[in-house]
Amino acid sequence: MKTSDFDYPLPAELIAQYPPQERDRCRLLFLPRETGDARDCEFKELLELLVPGDRLVFNDTRVIPARLFCRKESGGKAELLLMEPETGGGWRALVRPGRGLTTGTRICVADEPGIRINVVAVHDDGSRSVKLLDENALSFPDVLAKYGVMALPHYIKRPAVDDDKVTYQTIFAARDGAIASPTAGLHFTPVMMDALAAKGIDSSRITLHVGVGTFKPVTADDPRDHAMHEERYELSEKTVTEITKTRESGGRIVAVGTTVVRVLEHCAGDDGILRPSVGTTRLMILPGYRFKAIDGMMTNFHVPKSTLLMLVSAFAGRERVLEAYRHAVREKYRFFSYGDAMAIL
Repeated sequence: MKTSDFDYPLPAELIAQYPPQERDRCRLLFLPRETGDARDCEFKELLELLVPGDRLVFNDTRVIPARLFCRKESGGKAELLLMEPETGGGWRALVRPGRGLTTGTRICVADEPGIRINVVAVHDDGSRSVKLLDENALSFPDVLAKYGVMALPHYIKRPAVDDDKVTYQTIFAARDGAIASPTAGLHFTPVMMDALAAKGIDSSRITLHVGVGTFKPVTADDPRDHAMHEERYELSEKTVTEITKTRESGGRIVAVGTTVVRVLEHCAGDDGILRPSVGTTRLMILPGYRFKAIDGMMTNFHVPKSTLLMLVSAFAGRERVLEAYRHAVREKYRFFSYGDAMAIL
């Protein structure tokens, strides 16, 4: 297996830079898992692809506006990307420029001299531990709510705007902690959820806080040598009970997004039984993996040579997936986070 096995040509103009005007007005590429005969659909046709008794599982993480523009005491510009909270009220962050932000450096947020942050540690991976100085009356969530900017993926070649705080958030978002959106869920609306429920299609929630590592490129020639990122998750007893009942009644479990796939597969034993759990996962799914917890998948189109494309290829077959991607390119589908959707059933 080589990382280059998961490459494909993609014209830059097919990378969606903005969301559709309406969430559910996207295209949907249906890929039957058994035959691989891709079919062009509209997203609303998902209602016809699912059957009563199926269960959709969504990620209810909420994306925080984790990017902070700052200024050093010396006057130079600095930028923080807050990744996750640490004990004691601090946060782990990526910084730019790294050279000047050494231990003890103090910076202020958005030219506000009263909101100061101290770099308390520099880690081997280049990240920093940062804390708000004691005289600040605000917490990091307070600061992010007022001054934070959405950290859009690197392939979106424009600055984030206020609208992204809504459009880059799913309607299920309830638990703060993600750096990036679980984008397969972006297409769903309350109207669609009502229609699904009316047809007898249930839904459940898991939480996985998508980290910046989801965009980390696979640079190793062999993807098995890739250092997979760690992400925080929670699978509740309620969701396990709901999924178990669906499977016992013969319904299908359809994961909405690769984040849901990773949580369910991480928490499923070799016997296929799900158990509630809270923790972190580094699960990397490659072709040859035996799926235990899901029967179908909703997903967006993924970056070439990414761990996400490898996961989808493991579920539906590498050649089938790549042929479906070639079809999507020919038909000018919109790719990546703000792009079109794919259903593998």
